Amino acid sequence: QVQLVESGGGLVQAGGSLRLSCVASKLAFSTYAMGWFRQAPGKEREFVASISIDASRTYYADSVKGRFTISRDNAKNSVYLQMNSLKSEDTAVYWCAARRLFPVVGGAGNENHYWGQGTQVTVSS
Repeated sequence: QVQLVESGGGLVQAGGSLRLSCVASKLAFSTYAMGWFRQAPGKEREFVASISIDASRTYYADSVKGRFTISRDNAKNSVYLQMNSLKSEDTAVYWCAARRLFPVVGGAGNENHYWGQGTQVTVSS
């Protein structure tokens, strides 16, 4: 059974940084584009960032562009989200997600094939 397991969430002050990690198991990782999505209280789930299977292309929501960086290590079956200059509006549950071959860009990510269990990120102002 495919598993995506996120880690690295927590509580951080505004302006601080966090690095989220997601490790995949029982997945042909190098053939899956990966993405990060989030959902804040009272809001719909939204796209944050995604990365192509070979890491040659990355995509970001306008709200995080210049602050967040997505990366992957296919040898470790892992995808990362480096979050800098965090703002209170970044507070949300963050999920990593996998889609066969092509990254999801935008939207709520319903095209993804697999999801992690989520990790909470709380940014205090």
